[in-house]
Amino acid sequence: MGWLLACGSDPEASRPTRVAQTLETGWRFLRSDAEGAEAPQFDDLASGWSSISVPHTYNALDGQDGGSDYYRGPTWYRLQLPESELLRPGARVGRRVYLEFDGANSVADVYVNGIHLGQHQGGFSRFRFDATDALGTGENVLAVRVDNTASPDIPPLSADFTFFGGLYRDVHLLSVDDLHVSLDDYGGPGVYLDTRNVSAEGAQLAARVRVTNAGAEPLAATVTLDVQDREQRSLGKLSGEVQLAAGATEELSLSGDLPSPHLWDGRRDPYLHTAAVEVSSRGQVTDQVSESFGFRSFSIDANTGFTLNGQLTDLHGGNRHQDRLDRGWARGKAEQDQDMALIQEIGATALRLAHYQQSQYFYELSDRAGLVVWAEIPLVDAITDSPAFAENSRRQLSELIRQNYNHPSIVFWGIGNEQRVDDAPTNALLGELGELVKAEDPTRISTYAHCCGSSTSNLVSHADVTGYNVYYGWYMGSAAQFGSWADATHAARPDTPIAVSEYGAGASLSQHEEPPLQRPAAGPFHPEEYQTLLHEVTWAQMATRPFLWGKFVWNMFDFAVDTRSEGDTPGRNDKGLVSYDRQTRKDAFYWYQANWSTEPMVHINGRRFEPRNTETVDIKVYSNAASVRLSVNGAVQTQGQRVERFQYLWPAVPLAPGENVVEAQASSEGDGLLASDSLVWTRQ
Repeated sequence: MGWLLACGSDPEASRPTRVAQTLETGWRFLRSDAEGAEAPQFDDLASGWSSISVPHTYNALDGQDGGSDYYRGPTWYRLQLPESELLRPGARVGRRVYLEFDGANSVADVYVNGIHLGQHQGGFSRFRFDATDALGTGENVLAVRVDNTASPDIPPLSADFTFFGGLYRDVHLLSVDDLHVSLDDYGGPGVYLDTRNVSAEGAQLAARVRVTNAGAEPLAATVTLDVQDREQRSLGKLSGEVQLAAGATEELSLSGDLPSPHLWDGRRDPYLHTAAVEVSSRGQVTDQVSESFGFRSFSIDANTGFTLNGQLTDLHGGNRHQDRLDRGWARGKAEQDQDMALIQEIGATALRLAHYQQSQYFYELSDRAGLVVWAEIPLVDAITDSPAFAENSRRQLSELIRQNYNHPSIVFWGIGNEQRVDDAPTNALLGELGELVKAEDPTRISTYAHCCGSSTSNLVSHADVTGYNVYYGWYMGSAAQFGSWADATHAARPDTPIAVSEYGAGASLSQHEEPPLQRPAAGPFHPEEYQTLLHEVTWAQMATRPFLWGKFVWNMFDFAVDTRSEGDTPGRNDKGLVSYDRQTRKDAFYWYQANWSTEPMVHINGRRFEPRNTETVDIKVYSNAASVRLSVNGAVQTQGQRVERFQYLWPAVPLAPGENVVEAQASSEGDGLLASDSLVWTRQ
């Protein structure tokens, strides 16, 4: 999705209907407060200010190194807005100019030429301010004060991740005609698309388009919506008229039937359509917007799980945090593309984007990849029992839903995660949020991620379905206990669909042990082999329980927690299946790839367990092929056995002193060699 930079169809039109400019370079930054920094004449060339580009965070390094001492406080960003046609005084006649921020953590005050446009509270959603009346005829200076200090009025109050501060997503300058698709609806696109009664035979599209007349005279506007296929061929148009008073915004509803729609069918076929919306008045096109969407139906059952377009679909995948080594939350499209490529490579069908609204671009990637997504707000750990906190929680949920309403990948709206106190204020707030989901979007499913596996808590009663964060074998009990917990929970709430929203164990790349033992979760030793074993044992129990509508590993990637000091790296949660820099897939990654992916694969475990100091080793191989051949230094090993569907084991394989080349070849009858893997172990 995104803005369509297009010109009106009237041959006399002299300017685009809608123009967007990304404000990336030329910024000045100060990591402290500065009195008067909003004023256009303020000297930002003084000592302490630096030149930066946006996206930017001021915690990229101190937020990932441990010690619980990263900077949380006020900062300033200043930019002399670049000369462009958007800002030329003559070009602004009959138009509005907006500033759009894709994400700023967590309180942002925005000024243009010293005029305060407004404040946004909440670190994860898009927001806009109308800057038209603050712009001058010469140079224009944008100043933004960003503060990631903890606030009792803004969730999250606390959480097990670093709260990176700054303008960490893109900033845009938008120019639109006075008559335009609304930009003042919780940061949403102004176009909201519902697909109803969807089947292979037909479907209904119901659209709501919010139109704003910012001019001084009343207008009659015509809205046309063109439904297009992937090749931008028109499949049919809807249109209607709306009367707008001066300064008013009105919502127009359009609907129509489409025969034999091409369905968005998850990873099987993530087919997207486009709704091209055009606003016109008096024969002149004034605005054009395009939104991608998909025709799909879904349902969920407490016993059989999730159904997409009438077909049972096992939802399995990981959780994702948005940070990355040395970048924090300030990430570009290339890094997000790499994340999605790894998620697709492992064979995930679903994704929980925790614990906050993530970038529009990543939701777009999820649409195109065919993932089923759980999106949620950052109501984590605890609440403040105050009207201000409740109002901000509601606002963040409304922003999440409206900004992401048209993504077919999103099926679940999460209203919170791991509230630690089951009291009246917390339940009241969760109840309000559950009802707000129904009011904002009755077409989707609300969910909540509950801590520690208790099925008797009142906290799990406010959403349509429930996820449980269950760490058997890590924070509690042993991994073998998972199955009995799942059965008991299902029996206690037989009519409520349940998922496992988090499970896993830490794994440090430099730490190894054979045979692996369960170690203290908060301790300094997190051997990779134990993480692998826990996932083997846990997944084997999950795979036989279809009533679990979703299974989400915690976490897809290592991430920063500046308060932590465990494993081999301070400031790190090392439960990821992939390292923080995205360069290393841990052995557990390949366990799930063997179970989930249809692409032929084979993987030898333990390549980082080096050097070896025993004469023999047990060699474990993962593969989704029918047979695997193993050789060491060219000698084929014959004593191996397939211990379960995707796992092969060769016990007590001798190693020669010095280097040993280990090779695995996966094959299938009739297809020959499908995949291979190799490594070198040095025996000391």
